Parts: sequence; C-alpha cells; structure tokens
Amino acid sequence: MLERRRFLQLGTLGLSALSFSGFKSNSETRKPIVISTWGEGIAANKAAWNILRVGGRALDAVEQGVMVTESSLNCCVGLGANPDRDGYVTLDSCIMDENANCGSVAFLERIKHPVSVARRVMEKTPHVMLVGSGAQQFALAQGFPLESAELSESAKKAYENWLIKSEYKPVINIENSKNQTAFAPNKLENGKWNHDTIGMVAMDANGNLSGSCTTSGMGFKMRGRLGDSPIIGAGLFVDNEIGAATATGQGEDVIRICGSHLVVELMRQGLSPENACKKAVERIIKIKGTSAKDIQVGFIAINKKGEYGGYCIQKGFDFAVCYADDKNFMIPGKFLI
Repeated sequence: MLERRRFLQLGTLGLSALSFSGFKSNSETRKPIVISTWGEGIAANKAAWNILRVGGRALDAVEQGVMVTESSLNCCVGLGANPDRDGYVTLDSCIMDENANCGSVAFLERIKHPVSVARRVMEKTPHVMLVGSGAQQFALAQGFPLESAELSESAKKAYENWLIKSEYKPVINIENSKNQTAFAPNKLENGKWNHDTIGMVAMDANGNLSGSCTTSGMGFKMRGRLGDSPIIGAGLFVDNEIGAATATGQGEDVIRICGSHLVVELMRQGLSPENACKKAVERIIKIKGTSAKDIQVGFIAINKKGEYGGYCIQKGFDFAVCYADDKNFMIPGKFLI
C-alpha cells in the first residue's frame, strides 16, 4: 500500500513537472511586454524594449519609449507639431508607476521632453500636475533647456494655410501614418490638419506596470485647451494589481467617461483587455449618439497576465505590440461603427 501511494505521488509530481516545464500554460504570464498607440509606436516600443529586455523597470521603459516620439519631426508629438490658433506649440504629458505615483504637465511650452518633466513632478514635488508657466519654470529649475519658440517649417506652412479660413475641423484618424504622405508631420488634407498622441503601457520582468502619455494636442486648438492626455484616469491609468490602459483620439470624449480608469476597472471585474476597451468605446458612443461617427477614440490595455487588446470607435486606429526581440508588430484596432 505504501509502495502504491509512493508511485501515485511520483506520478503526480511527474505530471506537474511536465505541465510547467514541458508545455506553456494558457494562463502563463507574458512578460515583459510593451504596447503603444499608432504607427509611431513601433520605434517607441523598440526603445522601451531595450530597457525591458535586460530586466529594466517599466517606468524607465515608458519614459524612454515616448521620448523617441517627442524627438521626432515625423509626427505631431513634440515641438515640431502644429501650434494652437495663436501660433504657439503647447505640450501635455503624464506618467504613472506601479505604486500609483504619478506626474503630469500641461500647456507646457519650449521644453523638448514633457514626459521627463512629468516624471520629475512625480518624483521631486508633492504635486501631481503643473501647468503653463509654472510647469516651464519647474522644468528650467530641473535643468531642462529652453528650446526655440520658432515653429518647424512644416508647422509654419500648415499654420499659414489654416489662417486662410481659421476653421476648426479635426480629421478622424489623421494620426495614423497611413493617412499621411511619407509620415509628413503636419500635412493638411483639404484645409484640415492632423494631431497626435502616443500612449504607452508596459509590464517589466518583475510583473510591475507603468504607463506614459504625451501629445501636442489638436492642431489650432483654442489657446489653453487641454485634452485627456495629461489627465490621470482619462488619458492614462495604472493599477499594479489589475492592469494599465491609455487612450488616444478626441480627448474631450475620453475625459467624459474617465476612459482609461474605466478600462482598468472593467478589467478588475474580469473582462479581458480587449473587451474592457470595447465597453469603454460603447459608453462613448452611447453618450454621443449619431455624432459618434464624426469622432475617433481608441483605447489600448494590458493586464497582469500580459494579455493585451485595443478597441476604437471606427476603422483606422492601430497599435504596436512588443514582447520579444523579434516581436514588434502592428495590430489594427477592432471598431464598432
């Protein structure tokens, strides 16, 4: 009897070892992983992955990742972007780590990397958000250089064209590089303009989550306008027990539903990242009614298992996923209308 019991115990151990070492379980966590919005996310993910692949912290990855986009003139994030209607480029950004620490800057002028200033707000001040001249003053005190106020050549031309009619008519999905010519950063289409946001969320090898979101906002917006991107709970939210989410598109409508926070809370209730993003999109459509066809909002999210997903109002939004040296690819976002 004892020999039989010993045989059964050994058999159980053998099956257990086989299931853990011989095969991948469907519930196995995929980490590290990073995802980000739009086509510019491929280059941003690559920079983030360089940190994650050597065991670096997710917080460092999401900062370094979107800094690539902030530095590039091939999109509308950063100082090369379209100005507001008064001719000034203003930048918004936020960042959040695994301990619910967060920092944000908004209406920031002449500073190249607002995401890094947001991180300094998080780490060096008792506050969450600094705006306008106060944010710039803080950035200078932290050693960030003051950049030129000159518009980039493409932004200058776009602004001059816009002034002819001075109409505010954002174009759906114009952030998508496929809707631009050779990634032309400020190309006007029929007198309309593009804008962009890059949002990024990541989980590192230790299973910790962080996220960042940075933007120049909508081109030719009213002076002082803010969207969702610098607002914790709207443009970005991280809960290290559950998951992380970020948003892109028409920020006013993301703010209305506290979009990224909503996505994370839906994941808390057991929804997958994709289904949580879908439910958030459905809520916006319910609020907007028939006018939802005139706007775009997209969400992306990851959970603690390393599962990821995204959803948008209408076709045209895509996002980048990276979880290995040779796995950095685009996924077209599923859509509702």
